[in-house]
Amino acid sequence: MSYFSSTKNFAQTNNIVILAVRVFTGFAMIMLHGLPKLELLLKGGSTKFFNFAGIGERPTLILAIVLELVLSFLIMMGLFTRISAAILAIMMAIAAFIVHQTDPFTVRETSLMYMALFIVILTFGPLRYSVDNMISKRGSSKY
Repeated sequence: MSYFSSTKNFAQTNNIVILAVRVFTGFAMIMLHGLPKLELLLKGGSTKFFNFAGIGERPTLILAIVLELVLSFLIMMGLFTRISAAILAIMMAIAAFIVHQTDPFTVRETSLMYMALFIVILTFGPLRYSVDNMISKRGSSKY
């Protein structure tokens, strides 16, 4: 039976694919969203940003920057992967369904794609090539 028509689980392929998804998604989030927001904050002046839960535009921007930079880096490393992916998936849901609710689908598409990728990472976890895996192996070691 060929790989493309098989329903078997190929563990090594899954490990490599999830690693690639984690690294690409984290890197893209940092480069395309976190760093531009950081530049906006450091540029000073007035910040036009969504005011989440009434905490203010600037605190919301700072929170978004910290979450996007730190949690994306953790996902790339495979450390605290599931909790990081869950938080970022919720953040992308807020972006897609609240912040951009009146915008056309083409504007919301990026948030929805990131949300889907973070849900995949949340569902499958970091798998073999991750710091989480090294920690769990060390914790279950008999030495």
